Amino acid sequence: MHASGCAAFDYDFRRLVSLVEREPRTPDELVRLLDAIYEHIFAVDFARYDLVLLQEAAPALLDDFYDLRLALRGRIADWYAQGRLNGRAEARLRDCFRSLRYATDLIGELRNGFQTRRLGRSKRVAFAEDTLFHPDLRDATRHTFQSGDILLVRGTIHNSAAIARIGDVDSQFSHAALIYIDKRGRQYVVEALIADGATYGSLSYALSHNLGRAVVFRHPDADLAHRAAETIFRQVRRSRWFFRRHIPYDFSMELDETGRLFCSKLIRLAYAEASDGGFVMPAFPTRFHQASRDFLDRIGVTAVETFGPGDMELEPRLEAIAEWRDFDRTSNLRLQDFVMAKLFEWMERQGYTFQETPWIRFVSSMGRATAYLPGPIKSFIASFAPKVPLSMKRETIAALTMLHYTAEPLFRELQKLENESVRERGYPLHPREILKHLEDMRRDAPDRVGYLRSPPETALPASRAQTA
Repeated sequence: MHASGCAAFDYDFRRLVSLVEREPRTPDELVRLLDAIYEHIFAVDFARYDLVLLQEAAPALLDDFYDLRLALRGRIADWYAQGRLNGRAEARLRDCFRSLRYATDLIGELRNGFQTRRLGRSKRVAFAEDTLFHPDLRDATRHTFQSGDILLVRGTIHNSAAIARIGDVDSQFSHAALIYIDKRGRQYVVEALIADGATYGSLSYALSHNLGRAVVFRHPDADLAHRAAETIFRQVRRSRWFFRRHIPYDFSMELDETGRLFCSKLIRLAYAEASDGGFVMPAFPTRFHQASRDFLDRIGVTAVETFGPGDMELEPRLEAIAEWRDFDRTSNLRLQDFVMAKLFEWMERQGYTFQETPWIRFVSSMGRATAYLPGPIKSFIASFAPKVPLSMKRETIAALTMLHYTAEPLFRELQKLENESVRERGYPLHPREILKHLEDMRRDAPDRVGYLRSPPETALPASRAQTA
């Protein structure tokens, strides 16, 4: 741990380290420990710190926070083997990882002076700069990929935030891909995309394609990892040949049937086949027990449990190698996350449902019609009309459209409030302030929020977004 010079911050960080190092003896003790870690992080407030000193120490503090998260992640295998990771502990562990990542983001934003908050498409290349490495790789000047590495990413649009937060416990990642490197050293990503189904492309293009954050996970058996990547690459490449049936995207999120694939399921299939069933992910699946059934039905999800991109973070058989984020956009990602957490809470706990309008029915019908266009035409018009696969229902297009246009004004209002906070106080909004603002916005429009309509009598507020 590096001393920042700010006594209050150093005390809080030492306290956090001591909590992470504590050894729980029972599943209940583990839950209480993870509760304490999360609550300690959530209580941190920039108002108590000397930001000038923290800004000077920020580069070293970024490594400290990353090392702390790796230390916590390193405990998973033992807790898993000892049977201490029950459902409550698993959920709280996800909360701890998410809050620690937000803390790291804020240190990076502080390093940049909290001034730059870019909108629009990102031109940054993931891992080209601002990369946090595993301590064993920290002397590296740049990240070196291996065949079979798993790339976990987060896009910068509202629907990316929605995908990351669709399960019972929120995540910060919306997509996963498998890296394949052939004998000539050519680097590819193999992935399943909503618009294209299972496909492959250049790794360099994927790393420069409007990302907000990215993480690399690695299987310790390099030969197995390469076989997994090579196996799925060949399958997907064959499926893309002329006159062959492409492997479509699987909106159901079911894991059993392999004729359709979504992003994490493609990676699961690759490693399961390469290991003859010896390595099957995930150890801790995403669940939909609390999720809004109305919304899941609209987008076509039928699974009760699935393999979400964020489940890789808890996978004890994978190693976390490197992490990158665009600190000019992490503030926006954070606000999008909180907006989505609240929207899903209102749907799941208070009975809000989307209500289509004639305009939404028209837009979704037109979007559905584009699914029948030839691929080159869909690619040509993709800048103003998203590519829609034949397997996407009109109701799914409508739901995603309503979700975007409901989230956007809430996000824009939070941006204004965040910028005011930075100008007036010198630091961003605290999570508790963001949540309060969102509830205030809902109370100012009790009957509807965007395309979400409230039921005649709403239930008591839930706690999901309080752990955002």
